[in-house]
Amino acid sequence: MKVCGKWCGLALGVILLPCLAATLAPVQAQDKHVVSAQDLIRDAARPAETRQANEAALRQLFTSEQAQQTLKSANIDYSKVDKAVGQLSDEDLTKLAARSRQVQDNFAAGRAGSLSDRDLLIILIIAILVIALVAVLH
Repeated sequence: MKVCGKWCGLALGVILLPCLAATLAPVQAQDKHVVSAQDLIRDAARPAETRQANEAALRQLFTSEQAQQTLKSANIDYSKVDKAVGQLSDEDLTKLAARSRQVQDNFAAGRAGSLSDRDLLIILIIAILVIALVAVLH
């Protein structure tokens, strides 16, 4: 009985020791990659901040006097465009906001007096795309 007890205890130790080591290894590995709650909150807020900035870029383009005149001449109601901007997918919004920033950069880079016909056409196309994308997606 004593011999069996020694061997059983030894066998149990041989079996449990690797299991114990295996469970401690992941815990130690996790300690090396700790992310603070502040980092998690900041990372979680980033997509919302990006979306907000993209919406603001589009709205800023459409609220310029020349853009308003362009929309009016094409019988496009700004309120429809404004409402549609908030309903765009993140991907579509990102693409259109990038294009609107290009138009605004061109405007600021030396043609401060007025937008070119090409820029006004781009504004009109962006507005139509915004409305059309929302109509198709909903």
